[in-house]
Amino acid sequence: MSTLEIIILSLIQGLTEFLPISSSAHLILPSAVLGWQDQGLAFDVAVHVGTLLAVVLYFRKEVGCMAVAWFGTLGVGPNKGTNSFDGRLAWWILLATIPAGLFGLLGKDIIEEHLRSALVIAATTLIFGALLGFADLKAKQNVNIEALGLKGAMIIGLAQAIALIPGTSRSGITMTFGLMLGLSRENAARFSFLLSIPAIAMAGSYLSVKLITSTDTVDWQAMGIGSVLAFISAYACIHYFLILVNKLGMMPFVIYRLLLGAGLLWFVLG
Repeated sequence: MSTLEIIILSLIQGLTEFLPISSSAHLILPSAVLGWQDQGLAFDVAVHVGTLLAVVLYFRKEVGCMAVAWFGTLGVGPNKGTNSFDGRLAWWILLATIPAGLFGLLGKDIIEEHLRSALVIAATTLIFGALLGFADLKAKQNVNIEALGLKGAMIIGLAQAIALIPGTSRSGITMTFGLMLGLSRENAARFSFLLSIPAIAMAGSYLSVKLITSTDTVDWQAMGIGSVLAFISAYACIHYFLILVNKLGMMPFVIYRLLLGAGLLWFVLG
C-alpha cells in the first residue's frame, strides 16, 4: 500500500468504527470501487488496536469501575460480594458479546466468501439505514442504561451479531435496537461504545492469530501509522459524536447511508 492509502484507510477505520455507517463497508469499498489492493492482516490488526485503545481510554473511568465491580462479583478485590450496577453492567456486556462471537465463528467462511460484495453492502446500507431512521423517530428515548436489564442487553447483543454482515454497521444496529428499547440517543451510543470493547478485542485477537500463523510479510511502518491514525480519529469521533448526537439525532447518518446505498446500487447495477 502507498502512504496515501495507509492514511486514508486508517482514518476511515477510526472515524467509521463508532459512527453508525459501517466501518467494514467503508474499508471494503476502496478495493471494490477504486481497485485498491487489500490492506492485509497486519494492517487490520493495527487499526483494530488503535480503535480499541481509543474507546478504552475514552471510557477509562467507566471501564475501571466495571472491572473492579466485576471482580467483586467473583469474590475478588475490595468490593467482593457486592452487587453494584457496574458489576451487573460488566456481566451484561460480556454476555451480550457471546452471540457475535458464536456467529462470527460459525459463519465467518460464508461471510467472507459470499457477503463482502458491493451489492450486499449497498443493500444492508439502505435497509439498516432506514431502520435506524425509524428507530430515531419512533423511540421513546427515556430509559437509562440501568433500566435496560440483562434481557435488553442480550437483545442488543443479538443485533450486534448481525453486524458481521458488511454494511450493517455494528454501532448502527446496536444504537438502533437501543433506541427501540427506549434508551436516549446518548445512552444508546454509550452502551454501543462500551459493548464494542470486547467485540473489537475479540476481532483483533482473531486477526492477530491469523497473522501469526500466516506467511504474510509485515510492514511495520504501515502498522505504526495505521494504529496511531486510527486511535486519534476514533478518539475524536467518540468525543464529538456524543456531543452532536443529542443536538442532531441520527438523521444526518441516516441520510448519508441512504445516499451511499443509492450510489452503490447505481455503481453496481448501472
